[in-house]
Amino acid sequence: MLMWFLGLVIFVSRTECYFAEEKYPEESKMQPPSVVIAIIARNAAHSLPYYLGALENLNYPKSRISVWAATDHNLDNTTAMLREWLTVVQKHYHYVEWRPLDQPPSYAGELGPKHWPNSRYEYVMKLKQAALNFARKRWADYIMFADTDNIVTNPDTLNLMIAENKSVIAPMLDSPGAYSNYWCGITPQGYYRRTAEYFPTRHRHRLGCFPVPMVHSTVLLDLRKQGMKELAFYPPHADYSWPYDDIIVFAFSCRAADIQMYLCNKERYGYLNVPAKPHHTLEDDRLNFVHVHLESIVEGPRMHPSRFVHMFPKQRDLMGFDEIYLINLRRRADRRERMLLSLNELEVDVKVVDAVDGNALNSSDIKLLGVDLLPGYFDPYSGRTLTKGEVGCFLSHYFIWKEMVDQQLDKALVFEDDVRFQANFKRRVLRLMEEVEKAKLDWDIIYLGRKQVNPGKEEEVENVHNLVTADYSYWTLSYAISLQGAQKLLNAEPLSKMLPVDEFLPIMYDKHPSEAHKAHYPNRNLQAFSTSPLLVQPCHYAGDPAWVSDTETSTLWDDDAVRTDWRGSQKTLKGAAQQPEMLSNAYKDEL
Repeated sequence: MLMWFLGLVIFVSRTECYFAEEKYPEESKMQPPSVVIAIIARNAAHSLPYYLGALENLNYPKSRISVWAATDHNLDNTTAMLREWLTVVQKHYHYVEWRPLDQPPSYAGELGPKHWPNSRYEYVMKLKQAALNFARKRWADYIMFADTDNIVTNPDTLNLMIAENKSVIAPMLDSPGAYSNYWCGITPQGYYRRTAEYFPTRHRHRLGCFPVPMVHSTVLLDLRKQGMKELAFYPPHADYSWPYDDIIVFAFSCRAADIQMYLCNKERYGYLNVPAKPHHTLEDDRLNFVHVHLESIVEGPRMHPSRFVHMFPKQRDLMGFDEIYLINLRRRADRRERMLLSLNELEVDVKVVDAVDGNALNSSDIKLLGVDLLPGYFDPYSGRTLTKGEVGCFLSHYFIWKEMVDQQLDKALVFEDDVRFQANFKRRVLRLMEEVEKAKLDWDIIYLGRKQVNPGKEEEVENVHNLVTADYSYWTLSYAISLQGAQKLLNAEPLSKMLPVDEFLPIMYDKHPSEAHKAHYPNRNLQAFSTSPLLVQPCHYAGDPAWVSDTETSTLWDDDAVRTDWRGSQKTLKGAAQQPEMLSNAYKDEL
């Protein structure tokens, strides 16, 4: 009996040990939710390569994505471009459905490619409903609608939106202005209403996912949610009486189904084009998108075109100038790349000029170049004299003026390397120079970008739109200069009585506040004008995290040991006390 009991104990213990030690294979991970991406494209050839490139770059398994693509009524090569892309990438996606319709080339009652009659709204609503039906039929977990001029540059956007667990959510997209893909307010009649929350949200002064009455253009729908069964783009809800517009129809459908829309601005997700006006052409739409693309180059992350869509190279030109110069320090390769990308997008040809690097100059080098300080010059804010960076900046501009005179260039355009361009930059410059020539204006320099000090004193120029006589200014971001103007600047022999170049130019057109400084330059007859509004602005301002100045952060021109730096909104000397008494009386009285 005892032996039987011991045997039973041994059997049970061995059995327990067997079950305890047996290794089971680990459960495999859940697959990501399935997503349908709906592409509805019309006359989108200007933005489509970047739109498709953004889809390629999404950090989401393509095997879990189906693409539903439709294109219709095109006047450009949108159909061929989209077909080219789908042919190559379809093997990577779970499923692709393709619905091209190019005939007829316009909608009934349409006055142009940017005009939206009710027939066009209705057709777009039917397309979106077809995409939604497709996603439901395939039991997709999500469907993402994204207009083809919306470029999602953040590759994690899809994952981030899914993680928010909202029925209807949109990533906030940026544009060069106030426009974005949401409304914070809506009137009882269904129209847009501006509210106090809009701009704090748009400028990311408040961050989060916020309930809003309208999201559009790029939107993610969670089809797993119970209430989503009631949503529809077409036909409109039986009680619908708002404007006949696809985004407003959908917003009403969400409201009727008690589904809240959300906007998320926690990160930068991408960019969208500002809608062209009804009377605009496809060229206007393209130029609007160029400006959005330039914004992405400056602000980042940048747009990247699809690897599978052919793009013709840009046809660059000199815009009627004999030369266009880009001043760039060789060690600032990031700025050079950004400017060349921007100018290429604008189809502007440019000659890169290696700037004189003040930090590489010692005080002996500067003396050998014939540089001497303007007697009595002190910086009006800090009381310091010139920095080596300011000397290098002046010499960089000076050598361009000299090249113009040596080569007898009739007119040139100059850019510094940290600027951003206003909308339709190239077209506006071409129109300006055409009017200047037609008016036979006697001009030496025309600022395209500067800091205005006394804008109220600047008078408009007759017979030339958007041009004023220039008053006292700071900065030399960009300007057009004539051969006559370059010769006047050289004749002044400024190297032997140097001050910052943006102070020298106002002296030469007799608008500088310091009579003492002007006395050293008796021939102050430079004919100076400026665009108004300005066509070029700085990429970054003092105080911005990305702001760097090679003129303000340097050493003194004649003392290699005294470093200068920028703190907040004024110039200071490292390790040296402020000495207001060093300021010239002219600056004290006149600034």
